[in-house]
Amino acid sequence: MELTRAYPSLSFDRPVAMVQKPSDSSEWYLLEQAGRIMRFANNSDTGSAEVFADLRERVNDSANESGMLSMAFHPDYADNGEVFLYYQTDEPGSDDCCVSQLVRYTVNANGDQLDTSSAEVLLSFTAPYNAKNHFGGHLGFDAAGLLYLSIGDGGSSGDPDNRAQNTANIWGSMIRIDVDGSAPYAIPADNPFAEQSDFLCNTDAQMQSKQAADGACPELYAWGLRNPWRWSFDRANGEIWLADVGQGSWEEVNRIQRGGNYGWRIREGAHCYNPSSGCDTTGLIDPVAEVPQPEFQSITGGYRYRGSDIPGLTGRYVFSDFVTGPLYSLVNNGQGGWSVDPLIADTGQSIAAFAEDQQGELYALSFAGGIYRLAPGDQQSNNAPEQYLSATGCVEPTDPQTPASGLVPYQVRAPFWSDGAAKQRWLALPNNTQISADAEQDWQLPVGSVLVKNFYLADALIETRLFKHHDNGEWAGYSYAWNEAGTDAELIVGGAEQSRAGQSWIYPSASQCLQCHTEAAGFSLGLQTAQLNFAITYPSTGRSANQIETLQAVGMLGATDDSAPLADPLNQTLPVNDRARAYLHTNCAQCHQPGGNTNVAMDLRAARALPDMGVCNVPAQNGDVGISDARLVLPGDADRSVLLARIALRDHAQQMPPIGSNLVDVEGEALLREWINGLALSDCE
Repeated sequence: MELTRAYPSLSFDRPVAMVQKPSDSSEWYLLEQAGRIMRFANNSDTGSAEVFADLRERVNDSANESGMLSMAFHPDYADNGEVFLYYQTDEPGSDDCCVSQLVRYTVNANGDQLDTSSAEVLLSFTAPYNAKNHFGGHLGFDAAGLLYLSIGDGGSSGDPDNRAQNTANIWGSMIRIDVDGSAPYAIPADNPFAEQSDFLCNTDAQMQSKQAADGACPELYAWGLRNPWRWSFDRANGEIWLADVGQGSWEEVNRIQRGGNYGWRIREGAHCYNPSSGCDTTGLIDPVAEVPQPEFQSITGGYRYRGSDIPGLTGRYVFSDFVTGPLYSLVNNGQGGWSVDPLIADTGQSIAAFAEDQQGELYALSFAGGIYRLAPGDQQSNNAPEQYLSATGCVEPTDPQTPASGLVPYQVRAPFWSDGAAKQRWLALPNNTQISADAEQDWQLPVGSVLVKNFYLADALIETRLFKHHDNGEWAGYSYAWNEAGTDAELIVGGAEQSRAGQSWIYPSASQCLQCHTEAAGFSLGLQTAQLNFAITYPSTGRSANQIETLQAVGMLGATDDSAPLADPLNQTLPVNDRARAYLHTNCAQCHQPGGNTNVAMDLRAARALPDMGVCNVPAQNGDVGISDARLVLPGDADRSVLLARIALRDHAQQMPPIGSNLVDVEGEALLREWINGLALSDCE
């Protein structure tokens, strides 16, 4: 089993869904989270995509998990041209997120673009409180032409208002409606609460009325769900298979039945979550399967495989995880249950969604932009790394602690915090190639480039990481753990945590590497003009020289601007502002910048002026970590600044960085505290 790049020439901005028109396999329609729908030919050689709809001014993707989330063609699309979209938009009277809407559109007369003026809002409901996540949500039509939508519990840790168990609202549920009935839609006669269809739950006010009347929403098909991000119909029998993202211990897969209660927040998976509820399981439906955290952290639901390319996969339910990146399947054990079977331990991708073509073949959408197809074969044949570092060609085979000839050492001015580890770095390029610098002075390395980094604790080499720019144009990271004797290092597949030098050390998975090495940050992170524009001593010659000038002199680097070097965060003779901004730049800006894989509109790059960073006196957007009247950064008051509080957390869902660290950078925390306390509100202007 392997994932192969299905359309090598295409890459998209945060793809979250992909569908085909009914009975038409000639092209695909792909949703970008920011609000565009792209259309392209179903041909592996296709080189471009066209805009089917651009709703970016209407869609709000600023909050956690918000944006353009799902799309469904009406079964009679060829005749009526109707398309249904589920997305989040601004709250009335402001540009704040989030109002979730289910909207009906029609295609234009030419059939090549959505008529954006044709919008008919069928559902509109507002995110509760400040918890602006857990929106769900996936759309799909069944064989009878009824439309289903999965909706999350509305967010905030633990569903504090028990919305998922409250049938007088549609949070935490699967709903089913008839879009061909009376306006705005009709209720199917066999919905669990169809008899209460005297008024619908299609607005906040309607749901409040239902609750006041001690009623239930007639749209409900099933409930007790936490964040049902992706689900699918089994094309063989119409069953609904749904993956529900867990709270902190378990991710689950459910088979959805009409009138089913799937237990959240009484249970997480099949385990008691809310003891004060008594954890009475009467009437609750067990998940088909569950997988533990941290092996999984944000499950991505897929499909039961009904294609013909991979016969051994037939009937299995295929799924993945957005954070950790494995590819798993559920296998019917023949005894009324399902067994979990790993297919690929680590895909190296953050898989946001799956797609199924007209023939039943499956595709996976990487949040980094690529589209992959599930194919038979041996994963080891596709850019697979060697099991031992000594065989990679990046080190001397007989002395793996020595870099191979041709690797060039480099250093960065502001290093990333790695739980106190010391680091050494090298780079290698293919012959006759050169690094270029983009407009932001992030360096773009040619295909075939390799970065090598060694990590030391207490002077012992414990890990070597390789970051490779493969021939298919994609970057991939590989982690090698050194043996105690220091004679070689072995590949870690899927990530691991081991006790090394008296502390718990995290070896990241391939997909975790790409959570930090983002496309927005140029993938290589440290290779930036401002990071390398200073002199180092080269060990092979003992001579000191500026790294930029040296790399240009040997032909490895093209033209760059004259960027001033970043400040060294540890050099206390330098201004606090310069040091703090350099710290944020290297530790946070790989995600917190335009195009980064985060839902908060912060730009923490060092070159941005404070008022343009999106943090100064800005209310906390994704949780306040228990701080009253919290701000992202409150000038003069570090204790009310969430940015600092999250950097000082570990073993917590809101820690920063979110992965890869068990120890707080005490010096970095003190630096940021001094910086924030030294700011004034007038600096925000």
